[in-house]
Amino acid sequence: MDEKQKKKLLHSDEKCHLCVCGKNCSSRNALKQHSHFHTNLKPHVCKMCGKAFIQRCDLKIHLRTHTKEKPYVSEDCGMEFTIKGNLKTHLRTHTKEKPYACEICDKRMAHKSSLNEHLRIHTEEKPYVCEECDMAFTQRGNLKTHLRTHTKEKPYVCDICQKAFCHKRNLKAHLRIHTKERT
Repeated sequence: MDEKQKKKLLHSDEKCHLCVCGKNCSSRNALKQHSHFHTNLKPHVCKMCGKAFIQRCDLKIHLRTHTKEKPYVSEDCGMEFTIKGNLKTHLRTHTKEKPYACEICDKRMAHKSSLNEHLRIHTEEKPYVCEECDMAFTQRGNLKTHLRTHTKEKPYVCDICQKAFCHKRNLKAHLRIHTKERT
């Protein structure tokens, strides 16, 4: 293949490096990077904590956890993000954009993960199971909250009387007592 053909190939949609899994890659280097997913080889290692990554870009993002660098900033509210995609997702809170629609009931969501959670209402799938009592939940957060019934953890504390609660909603209800006492 001469230089002219190589340049033409680089600027076309044609891919010429085939992986054993069937994926076409546009360059030998791209194929090499892709093959790491099959071998679980993680050649990019963080010098600060030793965590390893398949791709260099993932290491670069990880390093921001050490440097506290947050280069992506919301112009609307000033919130800062380490990943550009997280800023893009956050901006939907300002634009009220909801690009993900449920095919069953047409309810719209701002996040794909929210749609996936929502779909469990229709499928009745409950993938989060309590190991203590076998109760199952559609959302991880609900399981986490439920686990407090077993651990007796009470992370929500009233600033006025120091009474502690398992659930935030119980603390909010309790605070009304103090509000009534003041009036």
